[in-house]
Amino acid sequence: MAVNRTPILKRCRSLGLEPAYLGVDKKSKRQLVRSNRKVSEYGLQLKEKQKAKFIYGVLEKPFRNYYDKADRQKGMTGENLMRILESRLDNVVFRLGLARTRREARQIVDHKFILVNGKCVNVPSYLVKAGDVIEVREKSKSMQRMKDIIAATGGRIIPEWLDFDEEKLSGTVKELPNRSQIDIPVDEMLIVELYSK
Repeated sequence: MAVNRTPILKRCRSLGLEPAYLGVDKKSKRQLVRSNRKVSEYGLQLKEKQKAKFIYGVLEKPFRNYYDKADRQKGMTGENLMRILESRLDNVVFRLGLARTRREARQIVDHKFILVNGKCVNVPSYLVKAGDVIEVREKSKSMQRMKDIIAATGGRIIPEWLDFDEEKLSGTVKELPNRSQIDIPVDEMLIVELYSK
């Protein structure tokens, strides 16, 4: 499995991102110093694509496949792409507060902690649908790790397209999100322009 081992804060600095979007509560004291070179149109488009890939932890080939899938769907391609990325299982686990970071959410799904509609799913890229119930496996609920995570993410705001029951550690996807409900600072139209060349 390919893993991006670039330090998170360094990557955030180069992309101009806040680490909070990844669930990381550290801050970098360093400032990114760049010469006064004008960034080309292609450079801006590439940066937006890299931002989206980095936030959601997706490599180039799956990202391209998501774009092709979004392009085939009805409606705006950029909005469809963001909706697909947002409906990945590892992202939904992160949004529900069952993981501190998206990387941890990916690991939790990999380690078979999560059930979708009562069945164990260990594929982080699994796309959830409206009405799906995502819950922590009964055996994993009593683990100290899950207790620590819930204590750390207790104050996190759950998006309005999700419903979460903290007692049962389960959440429901009420509907797939529209663009206004996704708080990711990515200009998806630049990604569409990049891929449609």
